[in-house]
Amino acid sequence: MRTVGVEEELLLVDPETGEPRAQSAAVLARAEKNGADQDVFEKELHEQMLEFATHPQSSMESLRAEIVRCRTEAAQHAEEIGCTVAALATSPLPVSPAVGFGRRYQWMADQYGIATREQLVMGCHVHVSVESDEEGVAVVDRLRPWLPVLRAISANSPFWQGKDTGYNSYRSRVWLRWPSAGPTEIFGSAERYHRLIADMVATGALLDDGMIYFDARLSQRYPTVELRVSDVCLHSGTAVLIATLVRGLVETAAREWRAGCEPLDHSVSLLRLADWQAARSGLAGELLHPATMRRMPAEAVVRALLDHVEEALDGTGDLARAEAACDELLREGNGAQVQRTLMERTGSLRDVVTDCVRRTQA
Repeated sequence: MRTVGVEEELLLVDPETGEPRAQSAAVLARAEKNGADQDVFEKELHEQMLEFATHPQSSMESLRAEIVRCRTEAAQHAEEIGCTVAALATSPLPVSPAVGFGRRYQWMADQYGIATREQLVMGCHVHVSVESDEEGVAVVDRLRPWLPVLRAISANSPFWQGKDTGYNSYRSRVWLRWPSAGPTEIFGSAERYHRLIADMVATGALLDDGMIYFDARLSQRYPTVELRVSDVCLHSGTAVLIATLVRGLVETAAREWRAGCEPLDHSVSLLRLADWQAARSGLAGELLHPATMRRMPAEAVVRALLDHVEEALDGTGDLARAEAACDELLREGNGAQVQRTLMERTGSLRDVVTDCVRRTQA
């Protein structure tokens, strides 16, 4: 069974005002003092962010438990220095992001200017094990049309600098300011994939291959395919659903490759439109169907994703739980819908943040 790992980026906020707090260095120091696993919590681009990474898991129940534990521990470390964490993909309240210290982050600030300074966005990255780079690239080629559906499911960033953006996932629009971000062409082979990355780094526009921000890529450090398309999810259960669907997509794509099935040959231009549609409407309107690239109700497209990965999920024993989780999400709404409902009820972005702090650890 393929293993799955999740990296989540959390927003550090004031527990009373909901305003972002630039205290990641202090939180990391507290985590180290408290004896936290050295490979769990990490610094990120901005001081208002804290990242954690789970260990690889075969069981989704084990993954769920670890996500909940890491979120709880992150909150505990943060609370010891007077702040807390929220699983929000953008800050609803106005913020002046503080770029972290270090040569890499300063290079990015010099190279990309305001795009770096404003890049306070929190994502959920999912790693799924693959047997080789060749299998991994074949998977990446076949995942492409389905990634916008994951974007819609995970969408959790409707507000930006104190205003409603009109998007469900505005994080994705900010993320695309990076020159290497977004959907990719069909590579066809691991050799072509690696050659393209080498050529991109050789331009000097990127510091190294760690700045390859494709929606789906081969991991630098692990024998995995890494999907970077999702917002950090407000509820831990949604994060587990995303991980479940990603593993199903990877296994389905690998089986198609082994059976000689060619990937759908959609252009990058069409994939960008599908991604924009998903970011704009989330689960509240229409999405582009991955096969036809024509509009359909979001619920029908989510059902199509479940149908696509049904055999893989059934094989891992995850099908019934994934179907139930999708039903609940379509009924209750994703993080963006929850945030907007809270705003309509309270009229206060501060209250939105403080309520989401509670939901982060639920």
